Amino acid sequence: MSALIGFSVRLYVAVFGGLERLTDGWFVGLAARFVFASVLLVYFLNSALTKVGPGPFGFLEPSVGAYAQILPAMMEAVSYDTGRIAFFPYGLIVLLGTWAEFLLPVMVVAGLFTRAASLGMIGFVIVMSYVDITGHHVGAATVGALFDGNPGAMIADQRLLWAFVLLVLVLKGPGGLSLDGLLGRLWRGGKRYY
Repeated sequence: MSALIGFSVRLYVAVFGGLERLTDGWFVGLAARFVFASVLLVYFLNSALTKVGPGPFGFLEPSVGAYAQILPAMMEAVSYDTGRIAFFPYGLIVLLGTWAEFLLPVMVVAGLFTRAASLGMIGFVIVMSYVDITGHHVGAATVGALFDGNPGAMIADQRLLWAFVLLVLVLKGPGGLSLDGLLGRLWRGGKRYY
């Protein structure tokens, strides 16, 4: 019996050790970026498009919808007149939030400054969740709760999973198949820094 257990342990270590060696340095980051791209990239880009003002320079002047999404209570207080909201700090928050919603997801997927972009996206998701709960007053079913046995809550459950994928990228990096990996090989003479 002990020979069978010993064989099973050696087989287990050989199979999963080999798998770990085979995927080391490229797979986890690539997989996390793929999951982010397939689940969240279009979501965030579509959301960002609702925040852009009219015309070719709309990215410099966020829409009324951007203010309403990011500063809902303040917009209601000024009857949705963005002219009554000071640029500093509130207009600047809306402008930078709009740009972040465009740039950070693209940077994560491309693997460019991935750790910083992923950390920024985690902050973005936290702020977005806070605004949804306190500013848009989403219901308890939408907020949900951790360990409640219902994995369908948009905020507690789904956004925790979003943050986890991003946390993997913060801690492990994007992997060698990324712009960070390419730039690292070019700038550091092949040394890994991603």
